[in-house]
Amino acid sequence: MILTYVLSFAAAMFIHELGHLAAARACGVSAPQLGLGWGPKLLGVKLRGVEFRLHLLPVGAYVRLDMCELQTRPLVQQVFVLLAGVFVNLGAALATEGSWFSLMNLLLAATNILPLYQQDGWKCGMIMLRALLARRSALVEWTFTVAGGVVSLTVFASLALRYL
Repeated sequence: MILTYVLSFAAAMFIHELGHLAAARACGVSAPQLGLGWGPKLLGVKLRGVEFRLHLLPVGAYVRLDMCELQTRPLVQQVFVLLAGVFVNLGAALATEGSWFSLMNLLLAATNILPLYQQDGWKCGMIMLRALLARRSALVEWTFTVAGGVVSLTVFASLALRYL
């Protein structure tokens, strides 16, 4: 059962990052690397200009986007690229309803949409704030980051109290 959980979660993380990669490519933003896991690299293969890596520890995944290039794109394209992983996870959850894989995709989408620091929801919130203000503001960004953490903690605490 633990192996099923780990494999389902790893697959959900991988397709999440594939969603970001596909969206970036569709918007003309380079993404030279996609990795599953952290720590020492176990293997890597390059396909169509993207290096796919597998790391030792199956705790996380990433896609390296050219963020400077992404920031030059229209706001709608930036949001599309940043939320593509969440949409892929929601689609996979619906397509595999009732399975461990469905649950892992749903959990991954839910946690990524929260405005937690460096999660997809936080990144989207930051680019929308910057667009709304038409400039960067350290105070506003810091406030958004702290408030996002408080909101996310409140959501987690509410769920824990309800289901534990």
